[in-house]
Formats: sequence, C-alpha cells, structure tokens
Amino acid sequence: MISHNAKTELGNAHVLLTGATGFVGQAVLERLLTDHPATHISLLVRRKGSQTGQDRLRQLLRKPVFERWRDAVGAEEAERIVRTRITVLDGSMTSIPELPSHLDVVIHSASTVSFDPPIHEAFDTNVNGAVSLYEALLASGSDPHVVHVSTCYVGGLRRGVVSEAKLEHDVLWHTEWTLATRTHEQTELTSREPAMLEQFMSRARGNHGKEGPIAAARASENARREWVRSQLVAAGRRRAQSLGWTDVYTLTKALAERAAEDLWGEAGHRLSVVRPAIIESAFQHPFPGWIDGFKVADPLIFAYGRGQLPDFPGLPDSILDVIPVDFVVNAILAVAANPTSVDEPRYFHIASGASNPLPFHRMYENVRDYYTQHPIPKDDGFVKVPAWKFSGERKFNRGLRLAKKKADLWDAALRLMPNDERKRALAARNAKLRAGIATLHNFIDLYRAYAQTEIVFDDRNARALNNALPAEVREDRGFDVERIDWEEYLQKVHLPAVSELTAAYRRRKAAAARPANARPQGELPQRTDVVAVFDLERTVVDSNIVEQYLWVRTAGFRKAAWPKEVADLLASLPGYLRAERRDRGEFIRAFLRRYRGMPIARLEEVVQRGYADTMLRHTSADALARIREHRAAGHRTVLVTGSIGLLAAPLADLFDEVVGSSMHVRDGVLTGYLAKPPLVDEARAAWLQRYSEEGGYDLAASYGYGDSHSDLPWLSLLGKPSAINPDAELARESHKRNWNIYRWKSGGSGVRRDVIAARTTLPTRTDEKSDRWLST
Repeated sequence: MISHNAKTELGNAHVLLTGATGFVGQAVLERLLTDHPATHISLLVRRKGSQTGQDRLRQLLRKPVFERWRDAVGAEEAERIVRTRITVLDGSMTSIPELPSHLDVVIHSASTVSFDPPIHEAFDTNVNGAVSLYEALLASGSDPHVVHVSTCYVGGLRRGVVSEAKLEHDVLWHTEWTLATRTHEQTELTSREPAMLEQFMSRARGNHGKEGPIAAARASENARREWVRSQLVAAGRRRAQSLGWTDVYTLTKALAERAAEDLWGEAGHRLSVVRPAIIESAFQHPFPGWIDGFKVADPLIFAYGRGQLPDFPGLPDSILDVIPVDFVVNAILAVAANPTSVDEPRYFHIASGASNPLPFHRMYENVRDYYTQHPIPKDDGFVKVPAWKFSGERKFNRGLRLAKKKADLWDAALRLMPNDERKRALAARNAKLRAGIATLHNFIDLYRAYAQTEIVFDDRNARALNNALPAEVREDRGFDVERIDWEEYLQKVHLPAVSELTAAYRRRKAAAARPANARPQGELPQRTDVVAVFDLERTVVDSNIVEQYLWVRTAGFRKAAWPKEVADLLASLPGYLRAERRDRGEFIRAFLRRYRGMPIARLEEVVQRGYADTMLRHTSADALARIREHRAAGHRTVLVTGSIGLLAAPLADLFDEVVGSSMHVRDGVLTGYLAKPPLVDEARAAWLQRYSEEGGYDLAASYGYGDSHSDLPWLSLLGKPSAINPDAELARESHKRNWNIYRWKSGGSGVRRDVIAARTTLPTRTDEKSDRWLST
C-alpha cells in the first residue's frame, strides 16, 4: 500500500545507479546531484576503448542535462562534489565488479536501447545483465531496496487494460537464455558451411571482384556476418511473438523482471518495478524539451518531416503512450524513497494512456501541423509533408510490393545499359527508391506494435504515489500526467526539440558532404610531401585500352587489313566484357594478347606518330588544368595505367612520373604477355603504399583521381580522393563516403595545343626522380 504521506528525500543513502550514460540514467544522476545533496552515488560505468569509467563520467558531466547544476554550484564546487560524492565502478552489466557492502538503494536502468537486436544480444544485455546484478548484490552482503526500471510493454500482445502487477506467464528465463545462446552458436556454424560460404563468396566476387581478391574476401565475410545477424534478429522476433510478446526487447525485459523477482524481490529482499511507456523529451526539468538524441518515436517523426513516409499502417484510434523523461525520473526517485516490504514487489506504470490518452491520429495531426508551419529545408525549397490516409496494412503492403517490383525491373534494365551519364542518373534514382522502400520496411517492423496497439496501462499505483507526495513539491517532483496539454507539449516543447536535433543532423551532414561537380575552393596547399595520382583511362584521357588499341592499329595498319581486325575484335568483345566484370587484371591480360607479334620498334613509331595526336585530342582540358594546379603547388604528380606504359608516352611530359605495365619482348617482338602483373585494384594500392613510404609522402594529405570501381582500393588510401566520370559502382561508393565527384569534359581541338604549351610552362623538378619513367 502507498502511504498517504510519501517521502521525497533519500537523505544520506548510498545509491548504486546502472545505465548512467543512458537517457534516463543521466537524468536520474542529475536529479540526485541537484536535489539529494547528502547521497553518495556509485556508478557502474563500462570502459569504452581507451576511456576509463572515470573519463566517461567527466565527459558525461559536460552534457547539457548537467548545465543548470554546474552553473548553480560553480566549476570548482562541481569538481569537489564529483570527487567526494561519486564513486565510479569500472565494469559492465555482464562483468560486474565487487559491489559495496553498504548500499541502500539500487536503481537499475541499464538495458539495450534497440527494439530488434539479435536474440543472443538481447538476452545477454537484458536478462544476463539483470541476473549478474542480483548475483553481485547477493555476493556483496548488501541488502538495498532495488528499483528495477522495465517498460510498460512487457505486457506483450494483449488488448485492453493491463494492471500494475506481476506478469502472468510460465516462460522460464534461464531456459530461454540458454536456448538463445545455442541459437547464436548454431547460426554461426551454419554460416560457415561450405555451401553457405560459396554463396557469400560468389556474390562478393560479382560485386567486389574488380576491387581485388582481398576486397572480395572482406565483402564475403561481411556478408556472412550480416546474414548471421539478420537470422538472429528474425529468430528473436519469431520467438518473442510465438510466446506472446511484440519483439525480443519486450520479451527479454519481461524475463528480466521474472529474474529480479526470483533472485531478489521474492527471496527475502525489497523490489520495486517501474515500467515507463514511450519516454520522450522533458516536460520541464532540467529544462523543457531536453532530450539526448532521437528516442523511440522521434525517428518516425523525423522521417515524416523529411517526407519519407507517404503513409503508415497505424490504427488512428490506438493509444500512443508517451511520457516525458522528467516524469519517469521523478517516479523512479519517489519509488526509491518509499521502499516496499520484503518479499512484496510493487509495480508502477508511468504512462499516460489511462489518465490522459494521446490517440495516434492526434499525434499525427500535431506532427503534420508542426511541419506544415515549420517545414524542413530541402535543396532550394522546403519539404512538403504528406497527408496520411490510414488506409490499412493490406493496402499499404500492396503498394510496397509494387514499388519493390518496379525497383527490380529498373535494376534488370540498368544492367543492360552502357555506363554513361544517363545510366548513372537512373541508377541514383533507383537507389533512392530502394532506400525509401527499406526505410518504410524498417519503420513498419519497429513501430507496427506501437502504432497498432490496443493496450491501456492502468496507472493507479503511480497516481496514488504521486498524490501522496507533499503538495509543495508535487509540481517539481511529481508525475501527474493529467497536467500535460498534448498540443502545448508537442507543438512548443517536444517537436521543436526534435527539430533542433534534425537541424544538427543536417549541419553535420552538410559539413561532411562535399558538393559534386564543383572544384575544391581555394588554392591547393603548397607542399612537397604530397602526391597527386591520376588514373589514365577515362580520367585524364577519354578512352579505354580497347580504343587505344584501335588508335594503334589505325595508325599502323594497311587499310585492306582493317575490316578483318574490326570483325575479330567485335567477335571477341563478349568474352572481354565478361572478363572485365570478373576482374580488371584478367581483362587487361586477355586484351593485351592482341599486341602479340607486333615489333616493339613499330609500336614506338606508331605511338610517336598519329597515335599521339589522337590521344592528345582525347585528353581532358579539366584534367590538364588540375595537373597544372598540383605542379604549381609543389605536389608530386604521377600518371598510372594498368595498360602498357608506352601508350601513355604522349602525356609523359605533363607528369613527374608515369607508372605503367611493360610487355615481354622476344627478339624485338611483343609476345602478348606482360612482363609483370598489371597495376590495378589492390596491386595499385600496394604500390601506392610502398611508393609513399619510399618517397616520404603523406597519403592523408594526398590526392587521387580515378573513374572505376576497380580504383576503390587505392583511392581509399588517400585523404583527398576524387571520382572522375565514375561508373555506377564507384559513384555509389563516392556518395556514401562523401568523396568529390567531377564530370571532366573530354578533349577538344584546343587541348593538343594546350598540352604542347604546358610542356614548356609546367614547373620543372630538380630532384633525382624528375621525369623518371617507371614500368612495374
């Protein structure tokens, strides 16, 4: 029973707090520091990398939630308080250190923050974490009142009113925990079976083979891990729903409650269980709208404001049970100050649905009104938010299936199209469509249970405790949900807070993003320890090795032989294209066989003659300008080609070095074989790494220019990579990594003149490497 005169003070109690770095935990810590000055606080804080628990506490206390407290006591006094009142216990929920033997109160708020984690992770954090805590308390000899923070949604897939009481079920937490661990082990073993590994490797070779064998192997292993994770997420969801819960999060929180009852609350100790609903921004303390990152409903709100949710399969009259975080914290501390009796656990729903319901349609209307009045900027205008029709899940899912079919058809069509500007634009549009479909699926999986729920959480115990608080402190430390005017709270407190988070997200994204098709602003830095690496084909020159071969043959063939050569080349093209898709090096080796039987002297003569004029006409004026800029800044400029280095001779004077392949020669005649493997994909990356070490170049400050997916390994080593007229795969990766993307124009009639002029105006080198020709 709740006393009519509930206490609000914790006096000089020794409080152990778990989850202090989380949203609720840091708000509890702030209240303890501000309003319970005589308490001593022990914090269980996990190390993070090289940061100790003490380091993380110092970082935590600089956050906005503690600003008012810091300002009130002053910096020096804040340091003294932390030093004398707070003890940091380095550890985690699965590795709890020895606990103090004189604890008075334990507030256990640590748990996973994901609704849909892999099954073993959910059990390890929520169930194993709780078990470890209670076992550590038993070992310490301490006998505190434990406030176990759970969630209202442990009620599971129910309809109607759920009472504040012990859950009724016969699920054994230790059995489910053991089986979850076994599911993880079995799934890992299945993923390593030869047939499964072959599937992962086959897809990886198809998508990443052009980057090199190590990149393909890495992608294969990443795909295996992702498969394991997706299987374990699905296993958690299926097991939870088969037992009557919405997801593995609510299942494991329910089983953690049962473990708390078995090990503590019904084993001769005092236990109170606080079950909050959907926790959102502060109503008034520490200040209205305080929030620490996006919470449960906020990603949905944010996505709607960005126009990413054209509709949603929610029930308009379902209750979206939202509760401000300061109400939850006030309830936790009120429960802590009023311990229950031994072996009589108490339960409190900190929820709004029973006393002050917020229907889903009312939430939607507030969000739509807010973003109509305060739209999010987009390009040169603003996002126009959609009007939801609440047409039902069947119709919604039918629309999703049609959208997916459309995306699949576009993918099939794109595979047949040549790599040009139109294909890149269509691929980007289809990628956006797929991203939208994935976003909708993700939100449906996460929010279906909360937007379609027909549960109402009885809050009689919570209301009784609030009403028993002294009247003079109830406004500040109470949690009466009937005080909340939802329109006022949403329009003036919560949604502005979410908008500020949204704006911060946009600012970070804008700061990280680099605009495509725009030259970097300002002059290049003057440095001699910087290298600028240029790929030849489709980057500096608007051609590939097939076209270069045709230029050679055009300049060196009798006209009568030309039709036969063209016909033979066309017949061989399908095989070359298959090799190109598999491996860039394989394609280069196969194609360069066509030079077999050509005298090396003849090739040198052809390159110096008509071939040189043709190449210069195809040289990009934009590339030429960029080379000049690098040379003027003192950077080392290197032209690299996977083809025969001799074919780049017409451009050699523009660079400090040209690095390419050489062909094997016997008796003055090309045998059709390379002298060494071609310098492509990972081989080029290895060359660049060694080149920088030998030359003393700073790769983090260096530049790279490439056009192909196969250039990804070496471009990734550079601090300033750029994609030039990229193929679809490199364009996608460049967008993902925020690399510069440029559309360099092909050469024209004036480029040959510019190249010749550049040879006389480019800065010269005086070091021993000047104008050195390298053949790998």
